[in-house]
Amino acid sequence: MHATAILLMGPTATGKTDLAISLCKRFPCDVISVDSTLVYRGMDIGTAKPGTETLERTPHRLIDIRDPEESYSAGEFIRDAYREMDDILAAGRIPLLVGGTMMYFRALTEGIAELPSADQELRQAIDAEAAESGWPAMHEKLQQVDPAVATRIQPNDKQRIQRALEVYRSSGTPMSEWQKESAPLRDDIKYLKIGLNIEPRSLLHERIARRLHAMLEEGFLDEMRRLRERPELRADCPAMRSVGYRQFWQYLDGDCSLEEASDRALFATRQLAKRQITWLRSEKDIFLADPLEAGVIDAISAFLVQSL
Repeated sequence: MHATAILLMGPTATGKTDLAISLCKRFPCDVISVDSTLVYRGMDIGTAKPGTETLERTPHRLIDIRDPEESYSAGEFIRDAYREMDDILAAGRIPLLVGGTMMYFRALTEGIAELPSADQELRQAIDAEAAESGWPAMHEKLQQVDPAVATRIQPNDKQRIQRALEVYRSSGTPMSEWQKESAPLRDDIKYLKIGLNIEPRSLLHERIARRLHAMLEEGFLDEMRRLRERPELRADCPAMRSVGYRQFWQYLDGDCSLEEASDRALFATRQLAKRQITWLRSEKDIFLADPLEAGVIDAISAFLVQSL
């Protein structure tokens, strides 16, 4: 007998939170956040974190569970998500996992390798090397030692290039080999996958631009200034390498103008959405829906009624 969990995934700015709240009104669901930035306390505006009133009406688990100085890994997410799912299932309800961190969804449904732990010294050495030669050149070095992983990473994706090189240089084994040794999957949970995407892409880009403008209007820069006052928080902390935070940290450092930071954040968010859509299209057995179409909640509800 399999328990059932619903996975609601999709690129940024597709209205996943609103749709999740609508589903909770129709089904006995409890929400678990699947977002690598919503885990951080104090990062509210720039992450489009649901507001206090929304969270009071529809609580989201795995939000505000880390300080931004701390790291949070896919492995930690898996352990936390299983714990929360078990708690929800024990109460006779349905876990509804909602977010856009596709790596977390993939780890949950396909497993995750136990990678070597982070090596701060090695990471700094890789950063120094990249400062001289650039991240595309580092991507070429990764291509030489781990082509299987390099083909899945964009040449300017600093964080993933850094981690893949770190794994190889610390262990002598390519990340692709580590990933073949995935941790055992739980076979007692059936996942129903729902994917949101907006076509044409230009409509999604317009929503991304409007949301960035709204974040700035709501005080995102003040949020950034408060975060920068934290003595242990640095630009190279994982939380501050998030899209939006990285670009506006550079502005507050005086490295670029506000307009340049906004343009960079907009470009980075569009690139993030592109990667999320690529992941989404590679998912198997998924019910795809356009959240802007009339009757989308009814179509998704009908799918769930048939599948649950």
